[in-house]
Amino acid sequence: MDYQEAKHKYIQAWGTLGSSWGINKAMAQIHALLLISTEPRSAEEVMDELQMSRGNVNMNLRALMDWGIVQKEHRIGERKEFFFAGKDIWELARQVSKERRRREIEPIIKVLNQVQDIDGNDEKIKEFKKVTSDLKDFSLKVDGVLDKFTKADQNWFYKLLMKM
Repeated sequence: MDYQEAKHKYIQAWGTLGSSWGINKAMAQIHALLLISTEPRSAEEVMDELQMSRGNVNMNLRALMDWGIVQKEHRIGERKEFFFAGKDIWELARQVSKERRRREIEPIIKVLNQVQDIDGNDEKIKEFKKVTSDLKDFSLKVDGVLDKFTKADQNWFYKLLMKM
């Protein structure tokens, strides 16, 4: 397999994996390209390489920056902006976990706290409170694990995996 074929295959696979992270395919493909690039890339270079529209690339670059996994750089004498992704995969995993925690776990815990405060004592209400309480307990445990993961170093994580 030559470099171009391998690169294309990797970008396509990373794009597919992106949906598991909760991001769209184009966003993940842009991230994949930036991860393997040796130099920061302009939006135009990303557009040409991935055959995407300017709007799609710009929107997804902004979203990747919102996630904290892509940064922007300015060069003296250049009007273009250049984008790059950090190469530390451990830091990438921590940042994605931190962002998913903020976007998914924290909001559901807030809702589950709010819905626990309902009046009544019939069977439907008891069942509702039990299920939402169990979901809240589970969500709090997941939140705790994600919190430890985002604050921990690699050694802690690998030791935890070995115990499992």
